[in-house]
Amino acid sequence: MTDKKIPVIAIIGPTAVGKTEFSLSLAAKLNAEVISVDSRQVYRYLDVGTDKVSREIRREVIHHLIDVVDPDQVYSAADFAEDAEDAVNRIMARGRVPLLIGGTPFYYRALTGMLSEDLPKDENIRSQLEEEITGRGLPALHQELLEIDPEAGAKIHQNDPVRTMRALEIFRITGKNASWWYRRQNKMESPYEILYIGLTRLRANLYRNIERRVKEQFASGYPEEVKWLLDNGYSPSLPALQGFGYRELVRYIGGECTFLEAIEGDIRSTKAFSRRQMTWFKHFEPALWYDFDEVSKEEALRNVVPRCLAHLEGGA
Repeated sequence: MTDKKIPVIAIIGPTAVGKTEFSLSLAAKLNAEVISVDSRQVYRYLDVGTDKVSREIRREVIHHLIDVVDPDQVYSAADFAEDAEDAVNRIMARGRVPLLIGGTPFYYRALTGMLSEDLPKDENIRSQLEEEITGRGLPALHQELLEIDPEAGAKIHQNDPVRTMRALEIFRITGKNASWWYRRQNKMESPYEILYIGLTRLRANLYRNIERRVKEQFASGYPEEVKWLLDNGYSPSLPALQGFGYRELVRYIGGECTFLEAIEGDIRSTKAFSRRQMTWFKHFEPALWYDFDEVSKEEALRNVVPRCLAHLEGGA
């Protein structure tokens, strides 16, 4: 007989759909504390570009896993899973409800022990590995793979750049090698029973939200934030500064593009990311989906609160 799983609520959906505002209202009704599931908000000093909630709001509703590491530190999906589990335990020990909120699918997968089914990809890390093959040579990368993942290194031919890079990519993103994730699959059952609250909008309306938010960010200290990071010695090649928006502003500050081109590049990349998010999230179950073009936040709250309470009491 397995132990009863811990019931947890999570709010998912694409960027700019309205997750943050909805989560604050839901947290108040559930006596919840928020656990951020966002691979960018873990970094200190990346505030405007990651759309963090203000410190004033965080004093009203406790948030966890925001400002965890500096931009030049490595923070993996495995680190997140460990920290989130600790946060869940501490929140519940205080008699409160853990409320997961964020748009990073592979963090959710890591927390539930399912990352091996959908191991993440990162175009920036892949580009870095391609540059390393050119600079260091494929044999050096394969030797690195043998050191971090002997099992995969033995299976992958030393002249196979694609599989070598993929195995290294998995390690650099998650902090664990590919063999570890594959062994873990179907052997580690998640301790959580997560009810996903999915938020969506018509794509055209979501795109308008993205365009508006990016323009507001660029007018509200985003360029100054990136300049401060660069002036304080944070390398533009850091993964934290290679995300959409930050990489465009690095180019703008370096004179490689215009201000308008940086805005347009950020908008384009954010839209593409929102499409990928929905592709991933549509497989998350069980989920209650609410179309914010069809129902108001208040209507959604009236519907979702009793469903959440039933889930938390073990009746879902």
